[in-house]
Amino acid sequence: MNNNLNTLVALVEDKPGVLNRVASLFRRRSFNIESISVGHTEQPAFSRMTIVVNGDAAMVEQVEKQLRKVIEVVRVTNITHEPIVVRELALIKVKAAPSSRSEIIQIVDIFRANIVDVAADSVIVEVTGDEEKIDSLTSLLRGFGIRELVRTGRIAMTRGVSGPIQIEDEQPSPSGKGRSSERKND
Repeated sequence: MNNNLNTLVALVEDKPGVLNRVASLFRRRSFNIESISVGHTEQPAFSRMTIVVNGDAAMVEQVEKQLRKVIEVVRVTNITHEPIVVRELALIKVKAAPSSRSEIIQIVDIFRANIVDVAADSVIVEVTGDEEKIDSLTSLLRGFGIRELVRTGRIAMTRGVSGPIQIEDEQPSPSGKGRSSERKND
């Protein structure tokens, strides 16, 4: 596993264009995004971004500072060194001749993955887990011939009672009021 991979989570206002502004920030600064996943949260009007970047501590600190400058970003936290649960989803379309299907099914079962589609000459495997698990399954399935592969990228959550991006004291409004003190505390 790459020791320079850092996981940042950001609570952002759920508005059009936020993902584009964040991606543009990375592009302008020549930072490479390893993966980025965005989805709704338990807090209405907010989304959560999980961003994986490859770099040293100084570069990651710079990324965090730049993210905090984006108006719609409410909170940014680096959870790389926290106790976290990390998952990724992959769909893998594998060549599957009738003679090799039983072997593919056995491999899929070992990884606790699922076959979600069967065609005359292929199967689509769905697997969820950490990056190493998905890499290992992909490596084994390459011998049969992978036709397509898509991965979601890392999503992560800290273990324990409260998360690092939850707003406990007051709910910030999507208009941006009440967030300046939160940015100073990060």
